[in-house]
Amino acid sequence: MEEPLVPLVPMSHTAHIRSHRKPRRNASALAMRAGVAGGVLSTLAVAGASGSANAAEPVTQTLELPTLTADLATQVAQSADATQQAAANYELQAERDAAAAKAAKQAKADLAEAKQKAEAKKKAAAEAARRAAASEAASRSSERTTLSASASTSTNVSAPASGSVATVVAFLKAQVGDAYVMGGTGPNAWDCSGLVQAAFKQVGVDLPRVSQDQSTSGTPVSLSNLQVGDILYWGSAGSAYHVGVYIGNGQYLDAANPSKGVVIQDLSGYPATGAVRVL
Repeated sequence: MEEPLVPLVPMSHTAHIRSHRKPRRNASALAMRAGVAGGVLSTLAVAGASGSANAAEPVTQTLELPTLTADLATQVAQSADATQQAAANYELQAERDAAAAKAAKQAKADLAEAKQKAEAKKKAAAEAARRAAASEAASRSSERTTLSASASTSTNVSAPASGSVATVVAFLKAQVGDAYVMGGTGPNAWDCSGLVQAAFKQVGVDLPRVSQDQSTSGTPVSLSNLQVGDILYWGSAGSAYHVGVYIGNGQYLDAANPSKGVVIQDLSGYPATGAVRVL
C-alpha cells in the first residue's frame, strides 16, 4: 500500500531563522485585541463628549450640612432661652439696684432736711425763751429800781368820781387783744402795771408806775371780799411781780405775757396773792 503524499508549501528563505518567524495568532487573541481596542475607542469618545460638556458648563459642588436631630435642636433652643432669661435677670437686677440707690439718696436728703428744720426750730424756741427771760428780768429790775426810788403810800390815790368803776372796766376790755411788751404803756402795747395805771387814769386816779408800788396803793382787801375794780397782785405786798384788775364773776383782766397779750382769765386758774381797793 502506497503512503499518501504530503503537499509541500514553499517557505521563506528566512524561515529557518527563529527570530524571523512571525508568531501565529490564534482567534481568541485576535478577538481580545479587538475588544480592548474597541473599549479604548469608546472610552476616548465618552471622555471627549464629557470634556466638551464640561467646557460648556462650569462644575458646581454642593456641600450638604448635617441635619440637626430633634434632641440637638431642643438643646440649642433651651440654651438660647436660658441666655435670654439670664440677660433679663441681669437687667431687672440693675433696675432694682438703681431704684434702691435713688431711694436711699432721697431718704438721706429728706433726713438731712428734717434735721435742719428741727435744729432751726430748736434754735428759734431757745432764742424766744432767752428773750422772754431777759425781758422779764429787765422788767423786774426796772420795777424794783423804781420802787426803791419812790415812796408809795395810799395818799397817792385820789378820790374816785361817780361811775368810775364801770369806766375803768370798759377801758380795760377795750384793750383785750393788744400785745404785751415789757415797759409798754399803750396805746396798743402794754405791760401789766402800765395797763392798770392807764385804766385808773381814765377816772382821775394816779397810780404808781410799777407793780410793787401798785400792790400797796389803796386799802388792802381779802380775796374772799373782792369787788369789781379791785387791783389784784401776785407776790408779796410791796414786792409784787404782777398785777391785774378784778372784773367780776371770778375773772380778772391783765396784760399777761408776750404769748397771750391782754386777756381775760379765770382767777381760779392763777390765784392772786392779795388785793387792794382804790375806788
